[in-house]
Amino acid sequence: MNDFASTNDHLSGIEEPKKLPSTLNVLTILTFIWCGITIISSFYSFATAKSGYEKLEKMQGSPELENAPEFVKKMTGPEMLEVSRKSMENRVPILLVALIATGLCIYGAMQMRKLLKQGYYVWLIGEILPIITTFIFIGAGAFSPFFLFFLIFPVLFIFLYGTQLKHMH
Repeated sequence: MNDFASTNDHLSGIEEPKKLPSTLNVLTILTFIWCGITIISSFYSFATAKSGYEKLEKMQGSPELENAPEFVKKMTGPEMLEVSRKSMENRVPILLVALIATGLCIYGAMQMRKLLKQGYYVWLIGEILPIITTFIFIGAGAFSPFFLFFLIFPVLFIFLYGTQLKHMH
């Protein structure tokens, strides 16, 4: 009887839904968490851009910086002041792009949870878009070693999600 029922189900086109692989489950949960953090930090950066620029501007040439380590001088020097100024001036488009990109990442992750391959490509656009717009709105000066360190995570997730494409259709 069991063989007949399973054969009959197979012939009628009823298939068991594919189970979400555990790696893909963890990746999408981490993506949702990171998207929440990104939304909060984007609004915070928007709200504090002007005061951050003004603080950095006041630090220029201050006596405290003369005895500071070299990496602190680089993080507070004229190049970073220019990055901060551009960030302040372009805070509205930067915020909008960050929110759009985060929305794409959330939507893409939801699609990947449904095992749809198109979700990976939507998520990928959302992941790469802020990097491109940072270069456009702020310039190459934004790509300091500190910023480049944070590119490790998108690259890692692109690779890890890429390994999960075999489970999607």
